[in-house]
Amino acid sequence: MKILIINGPNLARLDIRDSTIYGNLSYTDLVALIQAGAKTEGFEIDIRQSNEEAEIIGWLHEAADAHLPVIINPAAFTHYSYAIRDAAELLKAPLIEVHLSNPMAREEFRHTSVISGIAKGTITGFGPGSYLLALRAMRNLLGK
Repeated sequence: MKILIINGPNLARLDIRDSTIYGNLSYTDLVALIQAGAKTEGFEIDIRQSNEEAEIIGWLHEAADAHLPVIINPAAFTHYSYAIRDAAELLKAPLIEVHLSNPMAREEFRHTSVISGIAKGTITGFGPGSYLLALRAMRNLLGK
C-alpha cells in the first residue's frame, strides 16, 4: 500500500529552525526516519515538501484521484488555508494530520487547525516520532 506524505512550508529548513521547538534533525534526517518507519509498517511512501499552497493542493487532488491515504504536516498552512482544507476534504482514503511540535502549547494563533476537523486524527508534539505514530495509526486505519 502506498501513502503520500506531504510536508508544508519551512519544513525543509529544520536544521536552521528553533531546535527547542523542532529538534535537531535536518529535513534529510527526517525523511530517512520516515522512510525507515514506513518500511517497518509495510508501506511504500512518497514524501513531498513544498512552500507553495497551490502545489500542495495539486498533490491532494492527485491523492484524491488515486484513492491514496495521506499523512500531512501542513505547517503554517494549518491555521488558515481553507483551500488546502477543501482539497483534503476530497480524499477518499484516510488523512492524518501531524506536527512536530504541539501547536496548543505555542502561540495562540497556532491553536486553530482548519485541517483537524476533516482528518481521521491528529498527532502532535512528539517531534519526528509524530510521523512514526501516524504511520502506525494509518496501518491500523487501513486494517494492515
